Amino acid sequence: MQDNIVIKGAREHNLKNINLDIPRNKFIVITGPSGSGKSTLAIDTIFAEGQRRYVESLSVYARQFLGEMQKPDVDSIEGLSPSIAIEQKTISKSPRSTIGTLTEIYDYLRVLYTRIGKPFCYICGKPIISQDTEALMETVKTLPQGTRIQILSPIVKERKGLYTKELLAMRREGFVRARIDGEMHDLTEDINLNKNKRHTIEVVIDRLIIKSGIERKLREAVNTAMRFSSVVVLNLIEDNRDIVLSKTMACPDCGINIPELTPMFFSFNSNLGACPECRGIGHEPLNEYDDTPLLSLKPCMLCGGLRLKKEALSIKIGGLNIGQLTQLSIKAAGDFLMSLTLNDRDSFIAERILREISNRLMFMEKVGLNYLTLNRLVLSLSGGEAQRIRLATQLGSSLSGVLYVLDEPSIGLHPRDCAKLIDGLKDIRDRDNTVIVVEHDEETILASDVVIDMGPGAGLRGGYVTAIGCPDEIMKNENSLTGTYLSRTAIIDIPSDIPGAKRPPTGTITITGACENNLKAIDVKIPLGVFVCVTGVSGSGKSTLILDTLYPALCNSIMQPGIHSRLQEGRHTGITGTEQINRVISVDQSPIGKTQRSNPVTYTGMFVYIRELFSNLVESKSKGYTTSRFSFNVKGGRCEVCKGAGIRKYEMHFLPDAHVQCDTCGGKRFNRETLRVRYKGKTISDVLSMTVSEAAVFFAPIVPLKEKLMLLEEVGLGYIQLGQPATTLSGGEAQRLRLSRELTKRATGKTLYILDEPTTGLHFVDVQRLLRIIHRLVSLGNTVIVIEHNLDMIKLSDYIIDLGPEGGDHGGYIVAEGTPHEVMQNPRSFTGEYLKKRLS
Repeated sequence: MQDNIVIKGAREHNLKNINLDIPRNKFIVITGPSGSGKSTLAIDTIFAEGQRRYVESLSVYARQFLGEMQKPDVDSIEGLSPSIAIEQKTISKSPRSTIGTLTEIYDYLRVLYTRIGKPFCYICGKPIISQDTEALMETVKTLPQGTRIQILSPIVKERKGLYTKELLAMRREGFVRARIDGEMHDLTEDINLNKNKRHTIEVVIDRLIIKSGIERKLREAVNTAMRFSSVVVLNLIEDNRDIVLSKTMACPDCGINIPELTPMFFSFNSNLGACPECRGIGHEPLNEYDDTPLLSLKPCMLCGGLRLKKEALSIKIGGLNIGQLTQLSIKAAGDFLMSLTLNDRDSFIAERILREISNRLMFMEKVGLNYLTLNRLVLSLSGGEAQRIRLATQLGSSLSGVLYVLDEPSIGLHPRDCAKLIDGLKDIRDRDNTVIVVEHDEETILASDVVIDMGPGAGLRGGYVTAIGCPDEIMKNENSLTGTYLSRTAIIDIPSDIPGAKRPPTGTITITGACENNLKAIDVKIPLGVFVCVTGVSGSGKSTLILDTLYPALCNSIMQPGIHSRLQEGRHTGITGTEQINRVISVDQSPIGKTQRSNPVTYTGMFVYIRELFSNLVESKSKGYTTSRFSFNVKGGRCEVCKGAGIRKYEMHFLPDAHVQCDTCGGKRFNRETLRVRYKGKTISDVLSMTVSEAAVFFAPIVPLKEKLMLLEEVGLGYIQLGQPATTLSGGEAQRLRLSRELTKRATGKTLYILDEPTTGLHFVDVQRLLRIIHRLVSLGNTVIVIEHNLDMIKLSDYIIDLGPEGGDHGGYIVAEGTPHEVMQNPRSFTGEYLKKRLS
């Protein structure tokens, strides 16, 4: 295998026909301004070509399900290895997906509880012991005289298949009835089962009426039933109620029976284990889940949010059931399993299982996720957290000779935790793998072997490799914009032309007794009229305090326009000072739309002006075209084959859906007649393909459009296309779109803005632009609260609220508060420690 990945003539998106040699088995960072071509090079070119070649190596039969993958616009790439992309968007939205299931830790725990779990009675709490036939007989004889029962033997329990042979064998044994999936069937007739569905088959051994002298027939029936299964089911015919008797486990006092333990018994995705009330979701209401905020979901009343039946939750190891164990943090779960005291038999059985679980927990700690719990919903994770979970999984895979491509894995990490992440990336590299990371974090860049700096600008002004080399060489390279910031030749500072920056607070909002999630009943004073940074290590309670407590409380207090029902507030005892603001805006990183039809030009309201412009042209008026003619959401002017989407969706079976350009309109969204109308030589489709920067020049004479476009450039989005699907925008890009839209609204001077990690995806030069906007808002009398880890943002704030000292159970306290200088002097503050290093 050659020593370099050799790229020749890369022209994907804005790449300028670049040639590049990337050393293999190194830790490589690709950096540069937003829109300079970093992700295009790393993901859309290098990874996409590696993935395409892998698919081409599969059989013709396999490829028919995958379809043909488009080749990136590149002349050649040599030296490629099999590639794995660890991105932020590959995250499950299912409420059944947890950190435990995603990392497979929960699968190992199910096996562990099956093999060494100790059953306890869920009524009296006493240990459950095995039953013999006589004990089963005694249980039956407690039933009232005249009770009609049938004795069943489960030969199949919740498994897929046809089971033709098994049913035929039972018929040969002389049995004539069976209960299949809850319904009675005659075994003398043909029974056709769906092989793709799970089935439970219980053979009817005998039917009896409880009366004196029945002991012999009862004993024979029970013994016969136990020939085929360790479990006997007594069905009370009148009540259609089952009593499950097991020769292995039963409570001597209550008669409670636990069926034979299997891993499926502990699965909340199976009828065998799932709580019957919430069906394994753990929350209520289930039918409103997709539209219900996570905070307003209440734990299921029956299982208490543990997802499983009471029988499964009665099995314990070291005093904890499997649900309680998954409520522990990654660190606490590891400590608990390491401290288990087992007898020789259980120790021998559990050794390998515990080793697998411990390794996975250790890798989670290694990438800074020790504060998360195993039962945490995957859909509640940030993009950075989800990416680091996948990274931890790769750390445990021990693969070599692989090309890993990661997109900003440091998102959401405090500088202290970044060191752990960097060590994890180096571990992967040291196993003879190539690690390519798209990143802006200074510590990650400085720790890399090779830096590839893209630029010099964004969009059309980007797409070049401006510098390549080790971090020291980059800092000395005059062509490298990144190098100037690393060497401190250029620094991020408060814009000198912004009046009123660093002014004193105009008031205070006080939250008392905040105790949601891990917050420790804290009292928090938030100054108004200034730029406030809320900081702390990952999992310390920042989002819980600001997004889950402060934001909904303010919305409810001031009757926020556009919110028509009360928001669920994080628990607290009171909030004062809300009368000092009249509007609160949360600018988060959630997608601006869920479909290909949502895009920047519609979201910002610019498309209304553009459609009016095209409908007022002479050619449009002569044909009677109105503004609806130039909409891709209604019939008339759009391409009806793709319904104006420009692409067609194909289901890919076991892979994500594939989106292919519409071959009728060629991705232009509109029909031929509509595309004949041109403004300054451009069709409506051409306009949607323009970048913000191109459109700002093109529409310069139209003031409303120019103002909106200039704002988008000001927030660093000059490189995105007007019609770019919302699903392709990163969280940081979506957040900056929201911010630009808010800036178009009339400033009240009493608005409180909340931004959640707005530096996500931003280069040093883009952070400087963002700071200009923040300080401009503050100079108008507004308050800006930013949840942030970026030290350049933190150092230029007016006030810091630092939470910690750790994440999870060991967080939730106020560690330090005050000006950046005051926080730097606090020896308890990790933020202050790293801030001091940065400012020195």
